[in-house]
Amino acid sequence: MSCNTPATNLLVIEGEVVQIETLRYTPAGIPLLSFVLRHLSEQVEAGMQRRVECDVNALVMGPLAERSQNIKVGECFKASGFLAKRSLKSTQLVMHINILDKI
Repeated sequence: MSCNTPATNLLVIEGEVVQIETLRYTPAGIPLLSFVLRHLSEQVEAGMQRRVECDVNALVMGPLAERSQNIKVGECFKASGFLAKRSLKSTQLVMHINILDKI
């Protein structure tokens, strides 16, 4: 990293679950649950109102994945976590969720 300050990587987003996979396990035996959150909001950018719509690929791991396996399409959540590449060779970003609250 070329910056001289500690790096921050924090994402907080609210959205509706529009797709969910079944709970699976990593080769190390860690539970992993992947899903897609659809976010819709109005934001101000350059002094102008802007409608924001996006789908965010997200995952939860460990005990949070086990507790979240009953999530259903259509439910809304506030998620907090960080962004990382899907894999070492991928450039696609995925949100890794540390806190997941139903709203």
